[in-house]
Amino acid sequence: MLNNWLEWHRGTLAVKCEGLTDEQLRLRSAPPSALSLLGLVRHMAHVERVWFRRALNGEDIPKLWDKDRDNDADFKEVDTASVKEAFATWEEEIELARAISAAKPLDAAGDRNGEDCTHRWILVHMIEEYARHNGHADLLRERIDGATGE
Repeated sequence: MLNNWLEWHRGTLAVKCEGLTDEQLRLRSAPPSALSLLGLVRHMAHVERVWFRRALNGEDIPKLWDKDRDNDADFKEVDTASVKEAFATWEEEIELARAISAAKPLDAAGDRNGEDCTHRWILVHMIEEYARHNGHADLLRERIDGATGE
């Protein structure tokens, strides 16, 4: 059930971005917010990477999008970011997360900055993270072309 909900939310973000131009994907919500659909895709690629690869699988890998320099770089730096690269990275991180998740029991322990967390907790958190940001994506898409819905 957890995996199915997570997949549904991943797919929802993809649907919210379907058929838009690079410029539309970069469109910001409202000043001073840096929120955009492209920023959300970049952010979710980072979140997939951090929770599944770093926290659950213990991989010592760098953060994406230069987030060590600026924690909001995934959102702020979309004006020159490659849309193709962002979506490819997001899809790659999802595939890696799926493989890690499939290989771990739900009670497998993870470590997020010195705090224990379980695989189950990470799945629930990821569902929450996507759900919150899919709400943002829904509003952004409606602003761009009036499209609404799941």
